[in-house]
Amino acid sequence: MRDLTYPPVIVTAKTLFRAMGLRFQLDGTEHVPREGGVLLAFNHIGYVDFVLGGFAAHPSRRLVRFMAKREVFDHPVGGPVMRSMHHISVDRAEGAQSLDDALRYLQSGEAVGIFPEATISRSFEPKEFKTGAVRIAAEAGVPLVPVALWGTQRILTKDHPRDLSRGKTIGIRVGEPMHPTGEDPVKETLELRERVVGLVDAAIDAYPANEQPPGSWWLPASRGGSAPTPERALELDEEERARRAARRAARDQG
Repeated sequence: MRDLTYPPVIVTAKTLFRAMGLRFQLDGTEHVPREGGVLLAFNHIGYVDFVLGGFAAHPSRRLVRFMAKREVFDHPVGGPVMRSMHHISVDRAEGAQSLDDALRYLQSGEAVGIFPEATISRSFEPKEFKTGAVRIAAEAGVPLVPVALWGTQRILTKDHPRDLSRGKTIGIRVGEPMHPTGEDPVKETLELRERVVGLVDAAIDAYPANEQPPGSWWLPASRGGSAPTPERALELDEEERARRAARRAARDQG
């Protein structure tokens, strides 16, 4: 693919990250192959995951084409930029096209990024994974690489104001690749989630203690933080869906 926009965007992002004083903890990036199709599966904790997650493949000099919800592409500024970087629009009502696009990218040797949780986890613990990641990797015949992000939620996530203050650490841990067959997508998806959970735990363990003291809102409740429990997070998700449905109904009536 011709990339006229992606390289300068990376340069701009690096400049911004330096200005923000971001520190990166990278581990396992050698598991991202330097060539050939590969699907990277990330946990999802913040709105900037698709920006910072690309650093998982940076040491391998790969550009990651992220699968992102259609609303991002509908933005008058962000949409053209996303399309120019060859990211993949995901319309949940019409998922076949995004699946075809991902397969085409992978089979042509691209690195594709996917968030199997589909939405941000308010508890900051991995939610249930959809089976799409293992199905896509199996059909494309490419390795599926689990990746954990940590610290991105401190910049911008659900239910919290953005924080662009300096000096945050961003943890990125890459696991060994899986090679799904697609024979049992549910079982393989459970394995993928277990691997990501282990990587998230390792990222939290390695994170600077002075940046996540007990009670921190960005720390899971199971780790002594004040983030919602997974059960409460599900309730909040349901409440959000209900509000969206009410707004859609009001618009339709109008």
